[in-house]
Amino acid sequence: MTAIDGLMLDAKQAIMEEHHRRFQTLQQEGRWQEALQQVQVTLSCATDLLNESLRVLDEFLEPQEHSSTDDSPPPPPATT
Repeated sequence: MTAIDGLMLDAKQAIMEEHHRRFQTLQQEGRWQEALQQVQVTLSCATDLLNESLRVLDEFLEPQEHSSTDDSPPPPPATT
């Protein structure tokens, strides 16, 4: 994971958390129509965060998959 990936995930999480706080405030104030609209925005942000997390995870795992499928023979055991 690069520093840019980390910053992007942190930013998306902060945005999602802010939308969630707005939803909770609207819900507590009894503003149900607005809260329903806000929960849709919150879920959209959560989806975006999860998709970005999966992308970063896939990029991290991809090189490991290539090395585990390498057909070269294992190195000989070390002798002491």
